[in-house]
Amino acid sequence: MIELLDRKAVKAQTAALLETAQVSPKAMTALYLGLGILLSALRLGANGNVFSVFLSVLTGLLSLVLDAGFLLYCMAVRRGERAEYLTLFDGFGMAAKVVLLSLVKALFVFLWSLLFVIPGIIALYRYRFALYNLLEDPELDFMEALGRSKRQTVGYKSQLFLLDLSYLPWILLGDLLEIVYDVVLQTRMQEYLFTHGMNYADLWMVSDLVDKTVFGVPGPVWQILIAVWGLAIALFYLPNYYCVNLAYFDSAKRASGVGGSPDAPPAQDQPPREDPPYEPWNEL
Repeated sequence: MIELLDRKAVKAQTAALLETAQVSPKAMTALYLGLGILLSALRLGANGNVFSVFLSVLTGLLSLVLDAGFLLYCMAVRRGERAEYLTLFDGFGMAAKVVLLSLVKALFVFLWSLLFVIPGIIALYRYRFALYNLLEDPELDFMEALGRSKRQTVGYKSQLFLLDLSYLPWILLGDLLEIVYDVVLQTRMQEYLFTHGMNYADLWMVSDLVDKTVFGVPGPVWQILIAVWGLAIALFYLPNYYCVNLAYFDSAKRASGVGGSPDAPPAQDQPPREDPPYEPWNEL
């Protein structure tokens, strides 16, 4: 039976749970995101040749495995277990399955998106718990993990969508410096096009021609500030976001009867909703 979760209560309980974590969530998040920034810097710093393509693919795959490791840490926090910093690298023990699952999931979402934007978004939420299932039971086949997620998210897609919207202010705050920088540069490039009688099709050509100093701060320094600012903001919401998603995962397992018995207690004491709203996209 589908549970209608009290989102604010789940967030508050998760925040209290994170305070009891034996390894600091902020420190683990900083390590996770710091490694992600390093991988991005390696990818962007490569020259345009075959090696750069290989490096881009490799760093992208490593990012997927690190994401799995961070999720494993959050799962341990939910169970009240101690997870060391090396937990972040535990995803490498099942790297092939994690990568294959991510690629197939991306393919399915892409194929649904060809029909229209909305089916693609629905597919994105349909397979939301696929990685969670795989990490909880590494013996699962990746297709079975996707199938479990499809059954678990029946009745939960709209709740997950509203959950994501509730974190949107944090995401926008984290992107604030990048938004300001991009707006200034876009305005500057459009002025350059107008001054030199060029059209918008040539916008990409003038990227290297305009001054990237904004408010007296050079472009390379802006890139550093953007990365540091985004990391600092993420420290305050990302662990909570991951663990709250796990609370919804536990609820979905109870409601669907699909997956192992959740180790964590129910996210809140509210009784299950008797008449959950009909979601027509579950028929897709």
